[in-house]
Amino acid sequence: MTNLIFVIAAYLLGSISFAVLMSKAFGLPDPRSYGSGNPGATNVLRSGKKAAAVLTLLGDAAKGWLAVFAAIQFAPQDGNYQVTVALVALVVFLGHVFPVFLRFQGGKGVATALGVLLALNVWLGLGALATWLLMAVLFRFSSLAALTAAAGAPIYALVLGLPREWVLATGILLALLVWRHKKNIRNLLAGKEPRIGKR
Repeated sequence: MTNLIFVIAAYLLGSISFAVLMSKAFGLPDPRSYGSGNPGATNVLRSGKKAAAVLTLLGDAAKGWLAVFAAIQFAPQDGNYQVTVALVALVVFLGHVFPVFLRFQGGKGVATALGVLLALNVWLGLGALATWLLMAVLFRFSSLAALTAAAGAPIYALVLGLPREWVLATGILLALLVWRHKKNIRNLLAGKEPRIGKR
């Protein structure tokens, strides 16, 4: 029962959209009404308000980190412990993608996934972040950077010797991120994907 509470709480936490909250706080248009229509940090950046985008990024990452960190620290240390942590990692991400507070129309989950990885293992998260930054600087495509970082995450998790349930969770996160970026992948192939910071 306690494990179920952690999973439900993770979903509700993931459902909080910092893109919408920060846009309201800064008097910006709803991020679902312009650009990609995605309620995430990259789209908020297209509004021209960098502070709102940064706070969105931090908030979305923090909720992923908090949900997993709480599960690691406080979930019952029984035979289901590793599975519970893995489920929380996935569910907080799914909460962001399918938020109950936004009629299940959420963001792509990149920042939330980063928070999840940092909570599972700080080196795992830093490895993914370094991959994202490198690709973003080289090519200036947020989607390409996110996909490359996600692809590296399961490999980093294996190298770090994380529990197999956690490695599997990172693999599922990779698959979900690829699915959420299918339109971006088509745009990248067609040369139509907007670069980071383009309004």
